[in-house]
Amino acid sequence: MQDTDGLTETKATTVLKRDPVRTVVFASMIGTAIEFFDFYAYGTAAAAYFPKVFFPEVTTTIATLLSLLTFGVAFVARPLGSFVFGHFGDKIGRKRTLVVSLLLMGCSTVLIGLLPSYSTLGLMAVILLCLCRFVQGIGLGGEWSGAALVATENAPKKKRALYGAFPELGAPLGFFLSNGLFFVLESFLSPAQMISFGWRVPFLASAILVLVGFWVREQMQETPLFRLAQEKNEVTKSPLKTVFKTSWRQIIQGTFIVSVTYTLFYTLATWSLTFATTHLGFSNREYLSLLMGAIIVFAVMILVASYYADVWGRRRILMASSAALVVFALLFPFLLQGQHNVAGIIAFLVIGFVLMGISFGPVGAVLPELFSTKVRYSGAGISYNVAAIVGAAFAPTIATWLADNWGVRSVGIYLGVMAVACFIALATTKETKSVDFTK
Repeated sequence: MQDTDGLTETKATTVLKRDPVRTVVFASMIGTAIEFFDFYAYGTAAAAYFPKVFFPEVTTTIATLLSLLTFGVAFVARPLGSFVFGHFGDKIGRKRTLVVSLLLMGCSTVLIGLLPSYSTLGLMAVILLCLCRFVQGIGLGGEWSGAALVATENAPKKKRALYGAFPELGAPLGFFLSNGLFFVLESFLSPAQMISFGWRVPFLASAILVLVGFWVREQMQETPLFRLAQEKNEVTKSPLKTVFKTSWRQIIQGTFIVSVTYTLFYTLATWSLTFATTHLGFSNREYLSLLMGAIIVFAVMILVASYYADVWGRRRILMASSAALVVFALLFPFLLQGQHNVAGIIAFLVIGFVLMGISFGPVGAVLPELFSTKVRYSGAGISYNVAAIVGAAFAPTIATWLADNWGVRSVGIYLGVMAVACFIALATTKETKSVDFTK
């Protein structure tokens, strides 16, 4: 017998009992909020403070490039995290795996806030920074995919994309909290104080979010679809082997569907911050205020796009957004001209984050829907985290190098190429709106 949400009833009806919507929202959102809080804090610090804290003996341009390269270390580690956490997430369950990934991610972030500077430890300070960043990336590798599964595997059949938006909303929430904290700090501390100790505060403050996230996730139960798979004895003993054997095509498709969202986001939030403060006459605090305003648009569009992805289908929404991104990529360099061009920057950020929300929102449903329950954690996690390398690991560094050597238009071409790759991946993917999520 089928219930209204497409789940098969069994004698053990408690097996299919869902967590309350409130629990699902907080449990799936809190981890990604912490994930993006940590990454935004690092991105902001890497662009504005780390060049002086950890690379004071080289030129400003080289220091910025080196600082942004450390930003990419966590992205390189994330696929390793997706292998480890995907294996255990598909083998022993989503809940316990998510709790461990959260703690690993949070502890490494706090340690970054405690690191000595280059003036104290020299090269060892940089090595410790990269090590903490690497461990942070391993924890992050299991975070998003697990959160997406908590949301979508608890969702009613016709609302998977909307429920899948819960972890996606962690992105603007984490961004707003992180940059809001930097904004407050820069309002009360001098530049010298920010370099001395102010940049550490967001990293240390993330401990509060980690404790809240740990408590919330301890309250939730295992997802109903994983419990159903356990009841049917359909849990695979070798998820990684199985996913690469049966779903390698979906991994490639998922990787390129997501990659452009990473490139777009870190172009908007990290590279543009560096470019605007070094070339366009904006102060760091001034540009952060503009970013925080634009991030509200990002959050709204995640919900709007996810709602319509349930109505019209995921593929149609995402293909339209990738096509629009190609146009945006060709035109946005014209908005970044002139000194202190506030109108141009606002247009750049608002249009960019509208497209970011449309591109990012439905991903929370699309990636899990590409894979069967027995390899869903592994498949979605590997796709998402390989996309982080392809689309984001070195995106700020590449964009900075392109802009310095070939002009801002080359950054647009870079983003446009990623959007075309996304469009091709979607063109080869079937609509997943109506897939049987219990299998």
